[in-house]
Amino acid sequence: QVQLVESGGGLVQPGGSLRLSCAAPGSIFSRAVMGWDRQAPGKQRELVASITVGGSTNYRDSMKGRFTISRDNAKNTVYLQMNSLTPEDTALYYCFARSPLMGDYWGQGTQVTVSS
Repeated sequence: QVQLVESGGGLVQPGGSLRLSCAAPGSIFSRAVMGWDRQAPGKQRELVASITVGGSTNYRDSMKGRFTISRDNAKNTVYLQMNSLTPEDTALYYCFARSPLMGDYWGQGTQVTVSS
């Protein structure tokens, strides 16, 4: 069973920062678009950001300029640096790996809570 292992969530004050990490098996990571979705209570899951194997990135408009996605191909890990967090960013953040060859996979989710 493919496992995506997420870490880095937690409680942060408004205006603060967090960095999420997600490690994937190398056989998946090297062939997949990696990224993050999030789901807030009572809301639909939405794309936060994604990054291709070659490093091209895509962000939801509301995250542009605040969030940065990156990947370390040597460590099979994708990161999401989140700055200037607001209470509206409170959600369960899911790492995903999407590959036409290997299939789609999601992590268990890591909670991000922005509150004073």
